[in-house]
Amino acid sequence: MSRFLFAVPPLAGHVNPTIAVGQELAGRGHAVAWVGHPGVVGALLPAGCDLFAAGESMPAAHLDQMHARWRGLQGWAALKALWEEVLLPVGDAMVGGVEAAVSSFQPDVLVADQQALAGAVVARRRGMAWATSATTFSELTRPYAGMPKVEDWVRDLVIAFAERHGLTGADARRSDLRFSDALVLVYATQELAGPVEVACTPAFVGPAIGPRPSDAGFAWEWLDGRPRVLVTLGTQNGDAGARFFGVVAHVAAARPGVQFVLSAPPSARPEGLPANVLVCGRIPQLALLTEIDAVVCHGGYNTVAEALAAGRPVVVAPIRDDQPLIADRVVANGAGLRVSFRRARAEQLGTAVDAVLDDSSFREAAARLAASFALAGGARAAADRLEKLA
Repeated sequence: MSRFLFAVPPLAGHVNPTIAVGQELAGRGHAVAWVGHPGVVGALLPAGCDLFAAGESMPAAHLDQMHARWRGLQGWAALKALWEEVLLPVGDAMVGGVEAAVSSFQPDVLVADQQALAGAVVARRRGMAWATSATTFSELTRPYAGMPKVEDWVRDLVIAFAERHGLTGADARRSDLRFSDALVLVYATQELAGPVEVACTPAFVGPAIGPRPSDAGFAWEWLDGRPRVLVTLGTQNGDAGARFFGVVAHVAAARPGVQFVLSAPPSARPEGLPANVLVCGRIPQLALLTEIDAVVCHGGYNTVAEALAAGRPVVVAPIRDDQPLIADRVVANGAGLRVSFRRARAEQLGTAVDAVLDDSSFREAAARLAASFALAGGARAAADRLEKLA
């Protein structure tokens, strides 16, 4: 049997797919462990998982502050803050912990999240087998190709990180740390992602969705026979959603024949919600997706993938980063509609919600993507690929 070490950043959406893959590998008799921030990643992993600490020099409160600042930005400012204030500092802080984890665990394969550059640089420095875990397909499409100065800026940041941590000269420039030469696992399908425009051959394994703890406190009895819509901005964006959630409240008030489940933190909840809105702090999302008819979300890939895997059409209101690209691919596949997060009014959002509920073509397109996800194999296919690499 082989040994697999997953290097992950302190971001829930990047950890969750590796849990499903890791559990599949463990079920086959392999040894599996993770390396990441103990305070953040440790809270996301199921009980009994082995976690090596990396990046603990950055307190969880500091990470929260970094993420809060990044969440408040958009466009170029958001991209700049993501790299300079989140990804690179986290990568710098993680390198020592990843090195120690590799020395202790002795993995046959290191699986590095695309935004955990420390994993890639340690693997390259040691000359060991490694794979990329790509939780979104956006980097495969050259998202900044239309802005060559931005594309060069990102590439130069990655090269500088490699040089800062022991890769020199031609070796630092030989290949991008975001893409393993051996294996790039992409938790999507070609149908959803569209054309690949980078120099790698990705393995489209489909979403890796594993079991999660259920929320026994959810008011399942509140759901009745009316159509149901889930509204969520994911784990990172809820606090920025006050205006958008207010628009949702107006949409719901005008549609008493539809039930809305709104996942929102207390700080962003609108007042005077109508009776057909159930507001929650946390939701059992995977279980709930089997009981609703459509999703309104921000375009975070995990949320979109989980909705489409359940065959649910999506209304996407992208906020930043790769979310506009993901929204466009949902629309291109006919599985949903896109609205503006910052400018959408009740009439526009309501029209989109009505469309995905009433027009069967959106459900049919979502079902086609769900079928492509199932065919791709998910965690099982990812584990097959990793076994071959080991």
